[in-house]
Amino acid sequence: MSLTTSAPATPALSPARRWSLLFTVAAGLLLVTLDNSVLYTALPTLASELAASDSQQLWIINAYPLVMAGLLLGAGTLGDRIGHRRMFLIGLLAFGAASLAAAFAQSAGQLIGARAALAVGAAAMMPATLALIGLTFHEERERNIAIAIWGSVAIIGAALGPIIGGLLLARFWWGSVFLVNVPVVVLAFIATLVLAPKGVPDSSRRWDLLSSLLALGALSGLVLGIKSVIAAPPAWATAAIATTVALIAAAAFVRRQRVLPYPLLDFAIFRNPAFLSGTLAAVFTLFALAGLQLVTTQRFQLVAGFSPLQAGLLVSVAAMGSLPSALLGGSFLHRVGLRPLISGGLACGAVGVTVVALGFPHGLGWVIAGMALTGVGMGATISVASTAIIGNAPADRAGMASSVEEVAYEFGGLLAVAILGSLAAALYSAFLPADAALPAAAREGIGQALQLAGDGAPAWLGDVHAAYDRGYQLVLGVVAAALAIGAMITALLLRGVHGGRVGAPIAVH
Repeated sequence: MSLTTSAPATPALSPARRWSLLFTVAAGLLLVTLDNSVLYTALPTLASELAASDSQQLWIINAYPLVMAGLLLGAGTLGDRIGHRRMFLIGLLAFGAASLAAAFAQSAGQLIGARAALAVGAAAMMPATLALIGLTFHEERERNIAIAIWGSVAIIGAALGPIIGGLLLARFWWGSVFLVNVPVVVLAFIATLVLAPKGVPDSSRRWDLLSSLLALGALSGLVLGIKSVIAAPPAWATAAIATTVALIAAAAFVRRQRVLPYPLLDFAIFRNPAFLSGTLAAVFTLFALAGLQLVTTQRFQLVAGFSPLQAGLLVSVAAMGSLPSALLGGSFLHRVGLRPLISGGLACGAVGVTVVALGFPHGLGWVIAGMALTGVGMGATISVASTAIIGNAPADRAGMASSVEEVAYEFGGLLAVAILGSLAAALYSAFLPADAALPAAAREGIGQALQLAGDGAPAWLGDVHAAYDRGYQLVLGVVAAALAIGAMITALLLRGVHGGRVGAPIAVH
């Protein structure tokens, strides 16, 4: 059953202005997604330059999606209050300033802080991009195509991140992967001032900072708890404390939303099966794409000796393979409905990851084929997941719906790094033969092992590579299983759902 929608909140714009605005906000989206994936290839170089420990490396990546996911709900509701155009402009300014700080960071700690600041700007921008599309494109089929293009830009960002990282590292120092954001920020800011309608802010809606902090606390505790359990050896005391904090913060968040007149998240919206399916599909899709890119770039650089650019090109196959199905999914949604695209796409992705996992020992061709098949499935899903979310929310809750959509994507990527990154490191240690004549430092991580090996090939190096490859294969099995579970859950939820919307209204506050 579908949520009711109110009259469009903005006057109709000319076609040229609508599509120009779409590509302007897509530029902001491109920046945000680039910064999610650009470090996958840059991480080994960056870690060496800044002498970052394994834990610091994970936090350099995790700080960005973690802070963003924690602030997104509040940012979307704040956009409903002060206007999504203003939120987008604020986000661009914050993102540009943080990019400069990250580029010239002098230590791992400074870079982690700059990545957290980048996330603040990204959190302000992301809900505004999708909300402006939802409020500007009034005709349903045109809006579906616009959102499909928006989703395709997110995929392009995921694809280009590792490639741009590799290209820049081949010519410049590591800070260039952040400095490249600044000219795009300037151009997008100017275009937004010219193209975006001012809208009608609703000052009656209160923004609740405490709810945002509670959400951030719940996510931070969850991630730290997961990392502590998967670590080798597990840090059980830290995991217990972090999990307790996460549960308390989550319970307080839920309780507070029920009593607020204008909650950051109205849980009634999840009664809509299309909305819920779109949200879950976003989580599973980004979990798979981010996890696949992270562990594959690391494996082929560390074990196969690929350059950052070569590793970036390899993992970009998945993202680029998703472009055709993403664009076609938005165009044919009104004919085939959500279920074949969302559930079928997740199932196709599961098969693709399985091909990579089973085929990589037999040659690079299997990896490329599996990556491409994964991309086809993920593109079909991602193109309509956003439509299922935005198209089943009331127009006056565009910010809330956009925030839920963005939180789902960021949460999926966050879980991928927290779970799969930590799992790969733990499995490496677990699969090393106990009786091998390995230096103690080599057992702590493959990075340390390769540094000890230097340019030589000590007898124990084969054990190191074999252990890492076994762990990589098992991590890919986890990704494939997650996609298969996602396909089954969404198929059940979408039974009887036709098209992009579902039947009778659901009331929201």
